[in-house]
Amino acid sequence: MQQPSSSNQSGRISWIDVLKFIAIFMVICIHCSDPFNVSPEARSNPEFNFWGALYGSFLRPCVPLFVMITGILLLPVKTSFESFYKKRVLRIAVPFILWSVLYNLFPWVTGILGLPSTVIPEVFAYGTPDASQSFGDAIKNITLIPFQFNVYTVPMWYLYMLIGLYLYMPVFSSWIERATVSQKKNFLGIWGLSLFLPYAYSFFSQNLFGLSAWNSFGTFYYFAGFNGYLLLGHFLAKDVKTMNWTKTIAISLPMFIVGYLITYGGFKAITANPNCSEQEMELFFLYCSPNVALMTIALFLIVRKVKLNAAKSIATFSNIAKCGLGIYMVHYFVVGFSYSIANTFSIPVSIRIPVTAIIVFIICWAFVATCYRFAPKSSKWIFG
Repeated sequence: MQQPSSSNQSGRISWIDVLKFIAIFMVICIHCSDPFNVSPEARSNPEFNFWGALYGSFLRPCVPLFVMITGILLLPVKTSFESFYKKRVLRIAVPFILWSVLYNLFPWVTGILGLPSTVIPEVFAYGTPDASQSFGDAIKNITLIPFQFNVYTVPMWYLYMLIGLYLYMPVFSSWIERATVSQKKNFLGIWGLSLFLPYAYSFFSQNLFGLSAWNSFGTFYYFAGFNGYLLLGHFLAKDVKTMNWTKTIAISLPMFIVGYLITYGGFKAITANPNCSEQEMELFFLYCSPNVALMTIALFLIVRKVKLNAAKSIATFSNIAKCGLGIYMVHYFVVGFSYSIANTFSIPVSIRIPVTAIIVFIICWAFVATCYRFAPKSSKWIFG
């Protein structure tokens, strides 16, 4: 069995740290592109629409990469159910609740400070100018945290999904430990077919493979979803031999181009209709789709070839990986502020998304890294 390679002397796998950085930065870029897709200017300015679609399509592998990294690092699970749940679920549940509370309190805090409610959509792209600033509504949103996210906690959808994967992983792991390479391929093959389901439901019929008004669980339901990316990360890192650069590029580049063209072309075609619904708009942006999977695998294969030799580079990416969840928790507070900075300096629309993302990343990384440096024990509970 092929094990993840390119480990440094500390035992860290350096290319995984690089992959974490790429995934984190891509997520930040996605949220920095929100004003290009949902603001009034995005609807009236073709340039905004163009660059939002161009960058947004490129960035879709971010979440699948996170899940694949989880599969590499945690599968197969080596501890008991109880120990795994206590360590993993608790580690993300505490910061998840803490930051969800802080995000939901923000509108109320703006009211306390005497700021108009119009400041809320400047911070949170999906907020509205007439948003409530009452403490009662903030508390109502906070009580709903265990069940749903809202316009102030958009990034937290990932934590709901991740907790679900953590609950499932010890069960899935029992099969992975015993499965042969061929059996893993069979699972991934059926999962690959399930990636086409969103298009089948949209373009053919909602009632395919047994789905109906009284049944939401069709033929491929049990092979579908992010658990496929868990296994894919584990499989590619541990059961597939590393290729040389020439073969890696020859395989990865066409995969990424095909996936990107489908993602971008499909998104542009659907959004050409100004009356398209949010569900229709997201169809070609879905993380569990064949086009996004192609881009994700391509990036994964390329980054797996990266080798860090300089001690400073290894330490830098190691620190980013350590701060990664904290950066994720914090960054949504900073996106609107950073976008205003880019706007103030008249950054061209063509590069405003990556420039804003760089500002967000630097601020968040500096903040989280500083907290870890001066209060490491507390920071583990605050940031995960």
